[in-house]
Amino acid sequence: MTGLGEVLGDLWEEQGSLDEVVAALDEAQWDTPTASPRWSVTDQIGHLSYFDSTAALAITDPDAFKTAAKELFAVAGESPTAGDDFTLGTFRALSVADRLAQWRENRQALQAAGEGVADDTRIAWYGPSMSAKSFFTARLMEAWAHGEDVCEAVGVARAPTDRLRHIAQLGVITRGWSYINRGLIPPDVDVPDGDVRVELDAPSGGTWTWGESSDNCVRGAALDFCRVVTQRRNVTQTDLEIVGESASEWMSIAQAFAGPATDGPT
Repeated sequence: MTGLGEVLGDLWEEQGSLDEVVAALDEAQWDTPTASPRWSVTDQIGHLSYFDSTAALAITDPDAFKTAAKELFAVAGESPTAGDDFTLGTFRALSVADRLAQWRENRQALQAAGEGVADDTRIAWYGPSMSAKSFFTARLMEAWAHGEDVCEAVGVARAPTDRLRHIAQLGVITRGWSYINRGLIPPDVDVPDGDVRVELDAPSGGTWTWGESSDNCVRGAALDFCRVVTQRRNVTQTDLEIVGESASEWMSIAQAFAGPATDGPT
């Protein structure tokens, strides 16, 4: 198990890694469409910037965050694009230099807020409150997953790192959420029936494992697993070895992030 301090350090490194990519982009590349429907590179970074800002607010002023969250929920229900217009509209209107500057400013605000958080703190978010470690792991997952979209759109290859360990862990512990979110099991049931063992090859070598099952197992590269649970790849587009009905079902609906149930690439 890793501690909150390690998660925080890896989050800042992950954000810095993506910053190196986008800082080198010209104005036209910021408008490049990405795999996310209707989203350009600008929208991917704008999404990270907005929610880094509200994450800092959730830590420093929980009441103000709850008010802002209610406002977003109310607006998002007005149309399929209303939520994006609310969270991304101001960012889209900025110059490229100002977009990068605002994202950096919001990351710095989150970093400053995170340095004062105790391990046992619970932080309000858009769904249930989260432990500090899970909260910042989710931010790391967001930075990495949206970074994947950006890098693929502009043709930049990034080597996977052992920071994926946090995202893989999140993917494993959200197995039950993937079912609850689709109404497949009751909300008071933590996980579906049956254990699934996960065996992943770490980028630096060695193996990361979770679970004990011998009948259901997911094996392969950590990068492939993380891409599936963040819905950046369909499992059939990877080299993951899937053994057993429970493992196969999970990988077909895996969703390591909050929000309505969505389907990954076909």
